[in-house]
Amino acid sequence: MDSAQHIDYLVIGHISFDLTPDGRTIGGTAAYSAATAAVLGCRVAIVTSSAEDARWGDTLANVALQRVVSEHTTTFENDYSSGARVQTIHAVAERLGVDDVPYPWRRAKIVHIGPIADEVNPQVMRLFSNSLLGVTPQGWLRTWAEDGRIRARLWGAAAEYLPLATAVFVSDEDLVEPTMLGEYRSYSNVLVLTQGPAGCVVYAGEEARSVPAPKVRVVDTTGAGDIFATAFLVRLEQTAGNVWEAARFANELAAQSVTAAGLGPKMNVLSAYLAQV
Repeated sequence: MDSAQHIDYLVIGHISFDLTPDGRTIGGTAAYSAATAAVLGCRVAIVTSSAEDARWGDTLANVALQRVVSEHTTTFENDYSSGARVQTIHAVAERLGVDDVPYPWRRAKIVHIGPIADEVNPQVMRLFSNSLLGVTPQGWLRTWAEDGRIRARLWGAAAEYLPLATAVFVSDEDLVEPTMLGEYRSYSNVLVLTQGPAGCVVYAGEEARSVPAPKVRVVDTTGAGDIFATAFLVRLEQTAGNVWEAARFANELAAQSVTAAGLGPKMNVLSAYLAQV
């Protein structure tokens, strides 16, 4: 697939490398979201930035890629030895802006903005007035010092940009101040708060509903929030805006994903699950 072809699902954000005790793995919202959308039958594309020699393996082989070549590929290291995640960023690829999005892709049915290291200029959101637009703002809520240690921050542009989105996805971990949930709810058309094994809470208009997730054996939670957001957006488009059905379906897929470790194995689990339902 090239940039002149029509696509169903566009993701914008860095594909990263994650350093783990078992070696280097693929990470980032863009990777997990794109792979999930492909499993769901979408024609998928990613706008990203990385070193030219970065390779993502077979899992993203059928995904169109618009790469802004960078000296570095965004690289994270996660340390869970303290019982909580301590995240360090070792390298960051180039920032992504309006000019990096191919014109034919600006007509995608579904667009997912997924920064992981404050790498997407939020002005990009203004390109997609005719698309179903999902935003995972996690990367706009991160900052780091010279030591690379990731720390949470408030995003000053939230009030300007979140109203442009069809749906916004945040986790309990993103809520760094008690007032943040109420503020983000007031900015968002639909706000989805993901809560891990508890499922999610969907805020739509004046209504809020908790949607439980099925109980599963947890092996690896990496990427579950991104898989959730993708499944939600795809189902939302398929059902012409049924947020409750979208949340139910997204919980099902996210729960299935945590029963395997690694991007490829997770996608195999999702494919097998979808073949049975």
